Amino acid sequence: MLDSGFNAKLGDFGLARLVDHSKGSQTTHLAGTMGYMAPECVLSGKASKEADVYSFGVVALEIACGRRSIEPTYEESQASLVAWVWDLFGNRKLLDAADPKLSMDFDAKEMECLSMVGLSCVHPDPKSRPSIRQTIQVLNFEAPLPKLPSARPTPTYGVPIGSGIQASDPCFSSVSITLPR
Repeated sequence: MLDSGFNAKLGDFGLARLVDHSKGSQTTHLAGTMGYMAPECVLSGKASKEADVYSFGVVALEIACGRRSIEPTYEESQASLVAWVWDLFGNRKLLDAADPKLSMDFDAKEMECLSMVGLSCVHPDPKSRPSIRQTIQVLNFEAPLPKLPSARPTPTYGVPIGSGIQASDPCFSSVSITLPR
């Protein structure tokens, strides 16, 4: 988001509402755009600061790469912007993700910074995402680049089953949902 002086401002991406977070989300259905929604938001339907950080990360990657978050016409390995950029990062080819319209005419340090900030913001684990304050510090080169795993972590969310289940019952004590990369 930009203000009237074209200064970058941060805001939510349609998921956060005026909510008393101690009471939980007051929306009755999931609102947001696929490709920008954090995985935990898709599963729970609840907005959070961490979900907004995820959305910001997707936008940062879109700016760096010059393409949309989901490109169904691309081959499968490149259809998801997040998965594609993380794969390039793991193969030490992060700058290959740069917008081709730039014709390699950019500051490599700035492009690496923007891309790594984007990846840190889209980390599948909400607790591993930076705050917006930390993100801005890195983008301003006031803090070091984030440390990221070379392979994109697989998001796994444990969902406890309700009480009252006997140990002899044929069921699981918890269900784990793993989203595809």
